[in-house]
Amino acid sequence: MAKVKNVFSNIFLFIKKNPVLCIAFLAAVVTCFFVPVDKEYLGYFDVKTLTCLFCVLAVVCALKNINFFYILARKIVELFRNARLAILAIVYITFIGSMLIANDMALLTFLPLGYFVLTRTSKEKYMAFTFIMQNIAANLGGMLTPFGNPQNLYLYSKFNIPTGEFMLIMLPPFLLAVALITLCCIVFVKPEPLRLKGKRAYLSPRRTAVYLALFALSILIVFRSIPFWIGLIVIPVAIGILDFKALKSVDYGLLFTFVFFFIFSGNMARIEAVREMFSFALEKSTLLFSTLSCQVISNVPSAILLSQFTDNYRELLVGVNIGGTGTLIASLASLITFREYNRVCPGKTLKYVLEFSFFNFGFLAVMTAFMMWYQSLAI
Repeated sequence: MAKVKNVFSNIFLFIKKNPVLCIAFLAAVVTCFFVPVDKEYLGYFDVKTLTCLFCVLAVVCALKNINFFYILARKIVELFRNARLAILAIVYITFIGSMLIANDMALLTFLPLGYFVLTRTSKEKYMAFTFIMQNIAANLGGMLTPFGNPQNLYLYSKFNIPTGEFMLIMLPPFLLAVALITLCCIVFVKPEPLRLKGKRAYLSPRRTAVYLALFALSILIVFRSIPFWIGLIVIPVAIGILDFKALKSVDYGLLFTFVFFFIFSGNMARIEAVREMFSFALEKSTLLFSTLSCQVISNVPSAILLSQFTDNYRELLVGVNIGGTGTLIASLASLITFREYNRVCPGKTLKYVLEFSFFNFGFLAVMTAFMMWYQSLAI
């Protein structure tokens, strides 16, 4: 009896830690009843996207293990001497980090920095606000680059979008996001003096050089300068030799989430009634429908699913990026932030959810309205 109870307890913990993965798995299984497994399933999977995502995640884990991002962030934060500027710095670091290492990895890397700074300077009252701004910064900062958000990487690859065009599409909402985040930090954080204390960490020059070279290689793969299979060979071998723990630390749950959503979206696209419904809605407003769909099924599955029914990648790209704000399930990054906040600030869930909803729905409303107005000017 005790063993059975322990098994159910472990299953519950797994589901609690990996809600999006479990939902993706369940969705894939359910659709398999409507579309029996056949040889067409093999065409569902975007191997290049999965490879690029794995390579970036592996290198980021290796850099994180040598404290590269912590040291970089700490040096920037040490330049500032008050709470407002320090929180702005932390949020901007997360913002920039999401453009380089993907939004979920930016949060896993820099949320601890926000917690460290606020606890060591007795500014815990700004903890929820800082985490929420970091979350919004990660979701909206990553929109500018093809590898900043997982859905970007997928759409960039699926539609073979030119890099210059991709960045031009995302520049207007990106600039608006920078302005809104800056305004919130200025309005809601006072310029209270603070002093940052804590131990210093040191980098290994050899490993740092190798990991940065591997990161550059993964970026070249994303930009299609190098065949993806080269990275799939070189990066795991190199990291496995230097830091096998980094390979074990890769977020394989995110990779399998993509796999399950590929199955789900592929099956949905083969159901006639679903195809007609989605095609009709997307014809009315791809931007609005993709933004709203993120609120229910999250931005990554929305991108994968809706891409089966429209060629309007410009509006779809914008929609699934700004749609990452709003509900807690609108983005995997939001669930990561919620999980980390509950871990460091237990018992304050309601306060966090209320504050999270206030800022996220505010950002969602402003950015959606702005982008619909901006799109109307181009018509």
